[in-house]
Amino acid sequence: MNNSGFRVQSSAGSPPSLCLRLYSVWFRHFRVYSKNLISNGFPAFIEPLFFLAGIGLGLGQYVGIIEGTPYIYFLAAGILAPPAMFTASFECTFGTFIRLEFDKVYDGMVSASLTVKDLFIGEMLFAGTKGLFFSFAVLAVLFSFGLITSPVGLLSPIGGFFTGLMFASLSLYVTSLIKTINHFNFFYTGLLTPMFFFSGIVFPLSSLPKNLQAVTEIFPLTHSVRIFRALCFNQINAVFVYDMLYMVLCTLLFGFFAIRRLERRIIT
Repeated sequence: MNNSGFRVQSSAGSPPSLCLRLYSVWFRHFRVYSKNLISNGFPAFIEPLFFLAGIGLGLGQYVGIIEGTPYIYFLAAGILAPPAMFTASFECTFGTFIRLEFDKVYDGMVSASLTVKDLFIGEMLFAGTKGLFFSFAVLAVLFSFGLITSPVGLLSPIGGFFTGLMFASLSLYVTSLIKTINHFNFFYTGLLTPMFFFSGIVFPLSSLPKNLQAVTEIFPLTHSVRIFRALCFNQINAVFVYDMLYMVLCTLLFGFFAIRRLERRIIT
């Protein structure tokens, strides 16, 4: 048992398997998170109610039909994505930075037969798991109100997992760049907030000017929202495959550079 609170076991004379090492990192974070599971998880079931009431019911009276769908259904499919984005981003920005700079958790983890790559791949997997859970929480609320009508829409938490992975890799890369925890304000205000408003959650991107539509295609959240809508409306097509490829490539690219930079930061 190391000072991070978990154990990595292996047979004598052989290092632990990759799966065991990644699971050890994942389980360490799960144990910490589940100590306050009610306070951590319960808000995920309440927040969509306020959003649906404030935006869906209020604004929906004036909007009516969007792209052949009642606005409340259009909005419901879109709000599955932000919880996965925000929970994964918070986990891999403030959470990672605190473990790295203040608690020095990674020093103990590296001494337990883990590599730096193991630490952050496991961390990304945990952030993806949180994305899955938060998307499931929103899905449960939407389903209880009859806002998810397609059986394929029940697969939405899988989209939450991949959304969590993608934003975990992006957030780890941002964390590898900053030196002061207050610098995360630029990331949340300058990138995540604009993505929330310009990724097709509240209104269709087709209503934007053409040049701005091209810019929104760069935003990772745009592709995540389209995946959720494709699942909720059972519209699996070539665009769905393109969005999935974008998310996978984005995760691999940012994850590679993030781990590379954080490895140098921890070792030195």
